[in-house]
Amino acid sequence: MASSNVGRSVFLLLLIIIVVAGGLVWFDYLNVIDIKTFLAPVYNKLGLSGRSQPSISKGEFINLDAERLAVRLEALDLRQMEMDKISLEIEAKKNEIEQMAAELETRQQALEQLEGTMDALANEAESIDRNLETNARYLNSMPPANAVAILERMDDLDVIKILRKVDQIAEKEGGASLSSVWLMTMNPEKVAEIQRKMASAP
Repeated sequence: MASSNVGRSVFLLLLIIIVVAGGLVWFDYLNVIDIKTFLAPVYNKLGLSGRSQPSISKGEFINLDAERLAVRLEALDLRQMEMDKISLEIEAKKNEIEQMAAELETRQQALEQLEGTMDALANEAESIDRNLETNARYLNSMPPANAVAILERMDDLDVIKILRKVDQIAEKEGGASLSSVWLMTMNPEKVAEIQRKMASAP
């Protein structure tokens, strides 16, 4: 019976010590009291860094309001450091977005320039085709002998283009093509060369 009472007393004593120690740590954290000097070894053994004890001269009392202000200033400094870090990240992301926007603009300009070049080439090809059709109709409207005289003075590739355009117009309009008539009355050597080139470049 006596041993049971002793064990209970020891347990209650340990519980009181734990409650008192926890209360001291909590009140110290709330800046109600200051026991940093006594708790510093405990913090060190636990691998924690306790709040620093302000240096005071002999006979000077600790100003808890000033210490609370110091803790708040320290918290503000930490918050400012976090805000600075976030600002740097935002600035880096902004620079990245601006760089991407510049690259997209450059690509857009390149595409617009390519589109303009393609349009110019298409217009040029259309203009060449119109001129070729005009010349073919002009030759088709004159007597064959006169047309042959003109064709014999032209370059072989230009003659081939004219002959093909004349055939194309005749097929489109359902008329007769004069290309075969021109070839029959043209210089045989030139005709042979034209036919060779037509066969190699259909």
